[in-house]
Amino acid sequence: MTIRTILVDDEKLAIQGLQLRLEPFEDVEIIATCQNGREAIRAIKTEKPDLVFLDIQMPGFDGFSVVQGVMEIDPPLFVFVTAFQEHAIRAFEANAVNYLMKPVDEDKLADTIERVRQRLTEKKSTEEAEKLKSVLSEVAPEAAEELAGEDAETASRYEKLINVKDRGQIFRVETDTIEHIEAAGDYMCIYTGDNSLILRETMKDLERRLDPRKFQRVHRSTIVNLDQVRQVKPHTNGECFLVLDSGAEVKVSRSYRDVVARFVH
Repeated sequence: MTIRTILVDDEKLAIQGLQLRLEPFEDVEIIATCQNGREAIRAIKTEKPDLVFLDIQMPGFDGFSVVQGVMEIDPPLFVFVTAFQEHAIRAFEANAVNYLMKPVDEDKLADTIERVRQRLTEKKSTEEAEKLKSVLSEVAPEAAEELAGEDAETASRYEKLINVKDRGQIFRVETDTIEHIEAAGDYMCIYTGDNSLILRETMKDLERRLDPRKFQRVHRSTIVNLDQVRQVKPHTNGECFLVLDSGAEVKVSRSYRDVVARFVH
């Protein structure tokens, strides 16, 4: 899968620097570069990219104006790249894949591209499912109605976004980006690979909000997003460690060995 990408920044050197950092990612194809918001809106509507790296502070139309200006079409994924930390909350409210500080860190860029790949795969899966439902509605309308009802019920039961108030700020965290969660009394530490946030809530209450098909407890004080597991490392006494996408390792106690079973078939 090729990720068709547009870079938007009013500083030419910043665009060139990002181009260099993106060269190692063979699936990323830069199809256009823009140096202002109006130009970016035209390019996005014309080229219909998969991904846009977008500066926030630009003369005239800023980055958020660009996002707003393309909402009438099927918008691409956005990654905000900026020198100003204070825009982070608005960036996540705009449903950005990530928020990168200048100069762009190579490891964080790699993590961002991986998130983009996951998002695009999920989007493709959703489109395929919609096509299937369309065909099903023609050949077996009763089954299609039943399937639609089940999907709606499942989707509405669990949260896609969790608001976390931490250090006087409110962060909107997509549950898909959560890597693992650790409990400390009535507080939860939520890890998203490159960040950690503190949420005042019990583990039991948080478990009710998360989709159990993805989020499973692997220890009495730890919940893991199973989609983020890349390796299982056996340990002593029937225990093991899960290696996550970020490289973090989470211990699985013997009481939760059944969770690991799905990875070894």
